[in-house]
Amino acid sequence: MNTETVLTNARIVTPQGVVEGSMCIRNGHIADVSEGCLACGDDMHGEYLIPGLIEMHTDHLETQFQPRPGVLWPSRLAALLAHDTQVMGAGITTVLDSVCCGQLNEGKMRDVLLTMSMEAIRDARRKDVLRVDHQLHLRCEICDPHMLTMFEPYADEPNLRLVSLMDHTPGQRQFRNLDNYKQYYRVENMPDDEFQTMMERLKEEQVEYADKHRAAVLALCSHRGIPVASHDDTTPDHVDEAVRCGITISEFPTTMEAARAAREHGLGIVMGAPNVVRGVSHSGNISARTLAGEGLLDILSSDYVPASLLHGAFLLHSELGLPLQDALATVTANPARLLKLEDRGELAEGKRADLVRVRLVDDVPVVRSVWRHGERLL
Repeated sequence: MNTETVLTNARIVTPQGVVEGSMCIRNGHIADVSEGCLACGDDMHGEYLIPGLIEMHTDHLETQFQPRPGVLWPSRLAALLAHDTQVMGAGITTVLDSVCCGQLNEGKMRDVLLTMSMEAIRDARRKDVLRVDHQLHLRCEICDPHMLTMFEPYADEPNLRLVSLMDHTPGQRQFRNLDNYKQYYRVENMPDDEFQTMMERLKEEQVEYADKHRAAVLALCSHRGIPVASHDDTTPDHVDEAVRCGITISEFPTTMEAARAAREHGLGIVMGAPNVVRGVSHSGNISARTLAGEGLLDILSSDYVPASLLHGAFLLHSELGLPLQDALATVTANPARLLKLEDRGELAEGKRADLVRVRLVDDVPVVRSVWRHGERLL
């Protein structure tokens, strides 16, 4: 059945700039973008129409399954739907649910969370109850003894879109400063002898597992054509290692030197949208605004706050002076390109009609409506 929707009197953000005009959506795809208002169609009252946001790294799903330490939500489907509703309300139409492979410590119950996440997503897809397009991002703690056992059963998931290689060993990368490590993992009050014992164990595990786990995951991803990201690159040597491994994305480089090396090698650079909104990194690393000002930022990720994605992109425009289409590309076209999602990410003829209506209120972007594949969700 042919379906057609016309949206008019909108500020439409295309790859070339802002068009004040109208859009025709036909059978779930953008059929036309034109200047000027039409006599017929849904009046957008001069508000923005932008591409649906693409989120490539959010830990938010895990917090729905485990809202408090040791507390697992009794309904997996309900937890996933709560996550789905929140990301949709933030203007996200494609989300890579990033789930961790690796325990780090037994108290995090990440083996349970991984199983819960996968079963919930499969169940919700079968029942066709998700509004957002849910893809999968597996975050692999390569130094963890459990990592490969957790990863391998899901290597052939049809919606596995990205794999990242992480090393959270104390004293390394993001956690060169051990005080930051203690604060992040909430072990500030751990007795010194226990902390020292834990550090020694984690460093031994890095020596034993990091190289062989990295090689195994890279081989599996290469065979399946899955993009791989490095994580928390801190030195040019980290970036060089990533390049030798065929990695194409640098997630959250922690220093200017690492970001510059990533740019020199052509890696896509991902930074946290909360970092942009707050103006600083919560871990004391390089500011995303600083990297953006140097042309060293390609993609924003909401990481732990879904609403930060849209807000961060608009701040790149309003406070750093990026053209609006370029600022929004960090959450639309750029992740689509690096994740090989060629059918979305731009408001252009033939692309999927994933789009968001946005109003600015006191310089804060407010999501007014959301469409996915031409179907209005909000």
